[in-house]
Amino acid sequence: MYRTKTCGELRLADSGKEVVLAGWVQRTRKMGGMTFVDLRDRYGITQLVFNEAENKELCDESNKLGREYCIQIKGVVNERQSKNTKIPTGDIEIIVKELNVLSPSLTPPFTIEDNTDGGDDLRMKFRYLDLRRPSVRKNLELRHRMTILIRNFLDNRNFIEVETPILIGSTPEGARDFVVPSRMNPGQFYALPQSPQTLKQLLMVAGFDRYFQIAKCFRDEDLRADRQPEFTQIDCEMSFANQEDVIEIFEDMARHLFKEIRGVELPEKLEQITWKEAMRRFGSDKPDLRFGMEFIELMDSLKGISDFSVFNDAEYIGGIVVPGCANYSRKQLNELTDFVKRPQVGAKGLVYIKFNSDGTVKSSIDKFFSPEQLNKIKQVSHANDGDLLLILSGNNPNKTRMQLCTLRLEMGNRLGLRDNNVFKCLWVVDFPLFEWSDEEQRLMATHHPFTMPNPEDLPLLKEHPEKVRAMAYDFVCNGIEVGGGSIRIHDTELQEKMFEVLGFTPLQAREQFGFLMNAFKYGAPPHAGLAFGLDRYVSIMAGLDSIRDVIAFPKNNSGRDVMLDAPSQLADKQLEELHIKLDIKE
Repeated sequence: MYRTKTCGELRLADSGKEVVLAGWVQRTRKMGGMTFVDLRDRYGITQLVFNEAENKELCDESNKLGREYCIQIKGVVNERQSKNTKIPTGDIEIIVKELNVLSPSLTPPFTIEDNTDGGDDLRMKFRYLDLRRPSVRKNLELRHRMTILIRNFLDNRNFIEVETPILIGSTPEGARDFVVPSRMNPGQFYALPQSPQTLKQLLMVAGFDRYFQIAKCFRDEDLRADRQPEFTQIDCEMSFANQEDVIEIFEDMARHLFKEIRGVELPEKLEQITWKEAMRRFGSDKPDLRFGMEFIELMDSLKGISDFSVFNDAEYIGGIVVPGCANYSRKQLNELTDFVKRPQVGAKGLVYIKFNSDGTVKSSIDKFFSPEQLNKIKQVSHANDGDLLLILSGNNPNKTRMQLCTLRLEMGNRLGLRDNNVFKCLWVVDFPLFEWSDEEQRLMATHHPFTMPNPEDLPLLKEHPEKVRAMAYDFVCNGIEVGGGSIRIHDTELQEKMFEVLGFTPLQAREQFGFLMNAFKYGAPPHAGLAFGLDRYVSIMAGLDSIRDVIAFPKNNSGRDVMLDAPSQLADKQLEELHIKLDIKE
């Protein structure tokens, strides 16, 4: 056997036992006639001892070991004189009797430790070495545990796991598809699924009743910390279910996961707020409820009562009260002003009012507003002495709210209020069914074109589609959209109306989605569902801001796999077989 024990399981009770261990050399230390080696495997670290007085040849061999050598040893468990309380095996060591180098190693390009000296790009290039670091490995072990818990939870509630195809037809809605040329059908292409949406709806028509899948999905879109070109969804669908049925089951799943993984008890009933309320109070459809600083509407209080044209010309004036920050210096306030004026935020400026601890008021608009007027703002905003009021205004209410949201999150970060060990979850409901796309110059489905309109708003669908609410819901945790779903349209006539509003001709609708509309003619049940982003869910549980460290082999911010050097060019022969001619201009 290569090993009889792992490097993480031996304890003082095992003293005197002969064992065989295998793993990687973490580090070596030579002290006099003794050589100490820390041996690491997936389960932990065990100290090995080579004694020159007992076996000089063996000790000489141990001195040739380098970092990350893969070795096997046989030895006897012994109580350590100098114990290490930082590791579970710190009470024992192995007196080595035999050493077998299974595989030597080059000197690794960075240290295989939690506090490594390797930068992101270097660690991505040598990801197989990065995965040896305990902190990264633990993230993948957490991911494994979560998927097991999810599968068991859904299985206990009669969900059946079904695999859907990876090679499907392209859809015009949503993000850009990744496409795959078909050699056997020249000039034609498959698409990789952005989600199994239509396929899981067909499973409901097929009578499967409750479906789930840990599904690989693909979107050709710009990347950031919480996006990858390929990602994993916990994809679910239910027949004969309404919105509250879906919310109830997946709230239960969230409570189960948070309790099992983090020991956190979520409330018996999570808060639900409408999309309009979320935008009004937080400027975001995924509000972070770990801290306050809700928006204060100041149009009535500030517009038209002075000669300050910035406010008088605005369509929206809003602010946030930052507790205890009236002592901010001019430098700190200038930094905040520069922050909101960055292109990523886009505000033209920032107004502040300091409600000082001694009861005085100081602001950047003193020459336009009297102390009495500013104190009225204090009452309206419910600010206390020592608080700082930050105000943004603009001609586009939604845009200004989004800018104020970014400022709110920045202040939350600066004040340490966005603790990754605190979890605030909620549901956002009543989204708009459609949103305007500047790129497409038309209305687009906010979620997807199969979302059921709110029955109360059906009369508005033809004349005022922008006012129609969707029977949709998002699960939000700590300001992150973890998952979302909707009640689905199961009526062919209503689905045709949706496609008409979205600008599809009847022919285009049939070509793209005829298979689904035909299926609805064969007794389609009412159905609903949702999908969680598994990568995001795991990263929240791990207390991480990026999803890359919970994915075994992620892409970088340019969508490249620097380890595999992908994407890459194809040989001319492969392109010929696929009937593809490249005309790339340098």
